[in-house]
Amino acid sequence: MKSAAIYRQAIYWLSAHNIDQLPEDTGFEVAFAGRSNAGKSSAINAIAGQKALARTSKTPGRTQQIIFFKLDETRCLVDLPGYGFAKVPLAVKEHWQKTLERYLHTRRSLRALVLMMDIRHPLTDYDQQMLDWCRLSNMPVHVLLTKADKLSRGKGSMVLQQVRKHLAALSGEMSVQLFSALKRVGIEEAQTRLNDWFELKIEP
Repeated sequence: MKSAAIYRQAIYWLSAHNIDQLPEDTGFEVAFAGRSNAGKSSAINAIAGQKALARTSKTPGRTQQIIFFKLDETRCLVDLPGYGFAKVPLAVKEHWQKTLERYLHTRRSLRALVLMMDIRHPLTDYDQQMLDWCRLSNMPVHVLLTKADKLSRGKGSMVLQQVRKHLAALSGEMSVQLFSALKRVGIEEAQTRLNDWFELKIEP
């Protein structure tokens, strides 16, 4: 199967509000995380080559469940609730913090994390917390600097180098790339990283 084809066949599977609603802990999962306004849903749709797999909204923070998209019988993309921006009650935020922590700490199927950062505002406090967790947990992480079309090529390259240097200082399996869902920049690079984590054998 060619690289893009398996992502185009992604379908919505289920949503979990609580840990006990998660599917059986088997197979391969790669989770997508990021601030609520970092373009997470748009990035998932671009990687999957679908317009409306993950719901996008003009109101950041609408994803308030752990959403599973099935690629095949053993592989899933997982859309995690956006953090740091959603205008929701404190009790809801606390519930999601606990639910996310339990998912990230206990999920054996979770192979890696794709972390979205708006290229204009990278490495926020929330991003740093997620990177620290990945480092301490030996969780591979790949950063997408989203909305790369908002900066000039030179400025985008500067931010890329800054974030790459920051990740190198943290140690662990961490990588970063430029990404634009609007201009379709970096989609194949992101798919290649996912292929490795999903242990996919891709046709040349």
